[in-house]
Amino acid sequence: MNPVSVTLDVNIFVLLAVVVVYLGAIAFLSYWGRITSRNGDDFASGGRNIPPFVMALSYGAAFISTSAIVGFGGMAAGIGLSLLWLAGANIFFGIFLAFAVFGRRTRAVGLALNAHTFPEFLGARVSSPFVRLFTAAVMVVSMPLYAAAVLIGAARILESLLGMPYEWALAAFSLLVAVYVLVGGLRGVMYTDALQGTLMALGMIFLLVAMFVRLGGPVEAFSKLHAMKELVPEASAAQGHRGWLSSPQPFSQLWWVLYSSLVFGVGIGVLAQPHLAVRCLTVKSNRELNRAVVVGGLFILITVATPYVLGALSNVFFYEKSGKLALEAAGFNADSVIPLLIKQAMPGWFSYFFMLVILSAAISTLSSQFHAIGVSFGRDLFEAAARGRIHSRYSVLISRIGIIAAILLTIFLSMKMGAGIIARATSIFFGIMASGYLAPFLLSLYWKRLTKTGVIAGMLSGLAAAVIGFLFFHEAESAVFGLPQLLFGTPAAVMNSFRFVDPLVYALPVSAAVTVIVSLCTKVGNSEVVKKCFGNLK
Repeated sequence: MNPVSVTLDVNIFVLLAVVVVYLGAIAFLSYWGRITSRNGDDFASGGRNIPPFVMALSYGAAFISTSAIVGFGGMAAGIGLSLLWLAGANIFFGIFLAFAVFGRRTRAVGLALNAHTFPEFLGARVSSPFVRLFTAAVMVVSMPLYAAAVLIGAARILESLLGMPYEWALAAFSLLVAVYVLVGGLRGVMYTDALQGTLMALGMIFLLVAMFVRLGGPVEAFSKLHAMKELVPEASAAQGHRGWLSSPQPFSQLWWVLYSSLVFGVGIGVLAQPHLAVRCLTVKSNRELNRAVVVGGLFILITVATPYVLGALSNVFFYEKSGKLALEAAGFNADSVIPLLIKQAMPGWFSYFFMLVILSAAISTLSSQFHAIGVSFGRDLFEAAARGRIHSRYSVLISRIGIIAAILLTIFLSMKMGAGIIARATSIFFGIMASGYLAPFLLSLYWKRLTKTGVIAGMLSGLAAAVIGFLFFHEAESAVFGLPQLLFGTPAAVMNSFRFVDPLVYALPVSAAVTVIVSLCTKVGNSEVVKKCFGNLK
């Protein structure tokens, strides 16, 4: 029997009541966002007066999605608690550095440039329409891959908890997200994110406590998990698995997957996520950014560490229940581990609440992604390409058209992507954005000598290195595309341990080096912009 096809014996009236109240709250916040978004700037950046608590929860809710809860939680069932290094990276890079360090300069430079989106920010910083247009185009084309990963996670939860057909779940989620993103703009999205973030944190706390109670307490639970290291499958052991409480064998296949693709790729890659970077442009002062650090850090700790711990401990639960490890119990689909755990380990009433948690996690991230895609399509591609010949108010309409197109593409990708793809798709998108844009973005905040030519060369070289890596060297993708097999008769162009190294590991240094070297060899052509951005730099 398929472990995700059993329908819960749910009370339809209770379920409907819960969903109606939840959707009513979303509808109110979305409508409020609409009536307080007076123009395209409000639609794009929330009027720059979002409270720090709301901004932090919105940032966290947009950052932590079903990708983290369902996808990476499922991966923890296979890898173990060493995935908690990713939680640490998320807090350090994604919250502390993003807010307290880079956020201050992002906000200051963004205000000086009057920028409201990530492509607009980068293009205005070096006075390059090409940089703005190209960055927006890469976002519009690649971000649906990440959105599809999030949507798949939400659909798997509904498929498992309610017995809803996977295709129906995709359609229902997409329609729900589309309605309130199209209505509310960024202000509505962020206030709704804050509500959803609160639900996510409460749900994760209950889930962790309930799991420890079910397994006899934290000490007993981890003792049982440690004792299971002899049960590691031979195939996993050959890849470097040494038990769920141990880090993989250094420089083994699993070690490279964990530390290069997940900890490094997703942990650092968050700094170059367009839908997250613009959150720093929505508050009215640096003091709000400092206040957001504590709230954001606690939120990430609760919502990221919990599914990783649960994923690892799910092996104890399923082995005691059925004599199977978690992945085997879930049909060897990592994306089904957490939904199956909720179904079998938690009380029935919690399924209703956890469904709201997953709704919140998915909708908060998808809304931010679709908003970023739509605004880049309308403001950074359409309005910028028109060069003032068309009134800016039409950019909101075009943005909404872009959102609809992005949703349709996301649904298509969600239908085509295979099992266990959530964490990998997330890592690929984070890697692409960080490879091309992290170095130019951070240099744009602090380096006066940065030039337009340097940024263009840096982002193109980084993206090229990442694409070449995915196509030829990183076996997880190169084997799918098939070019090395066609040319060399092997799944990857090289068959040593390098085939497990994530392309970001070498693409990011290439991008940084090329950006610096080319900038030093070319002339700064936007001295007035530099003066405006760095006039008050301390």
